Amino acid sequence: MFDIPVRSVMQRQKVLKAAPDTLVSKAAKLMAAKNVGAIMVVEDDRLVGIFTERDVVFRVVARGLDAQATRLADVMTREPHTVDPDEPFGYALLVMQEQGFRHLPVIQDGKPIGIVSSRSAMDPELEEFVSEANRRKHFGKKR
Repeated sequence: MFDIPVRSVMQRQKVLKAAPDTLVSKAAKLMAAKNVGAIMVVEDDRLVGIFTERDVVFRVVARGLDAQATRLADVMTREPHTVDPDEPFGYALLVMQEQGFRHLPVIQDGKPIGIVSSRSAMDPELEEFVSEANRRKHFGKKR
């Protein structure tokens, strides 16, 4: 599994992109609606930053900033580490582990085409189970 290319495990359908002037409140709502933990900040089709659920906590809430008045440009991680879609997935996991983050944008020809997360290392059935459990917890549905 660790030798397969990043493109085989990256998420495309759930990739969120937003402009640097997007308000944190809007970005957080988009992330919640898609059930993702990161949004790529893009300007002129180029990745300029990444904003994650951890950024909401540490860079917005903990600092007492107003999410309805704070722009992503003010609290995003600028020039984030990236990975090429043809790199081995194991390499992407190593970068995330060594750098201490959970999301890694996938860039091809200078443009963001997807994102890979540390959760991608999970067995697909287990990942679906975790996703469903989180959805039920979030929406309060029990079966």
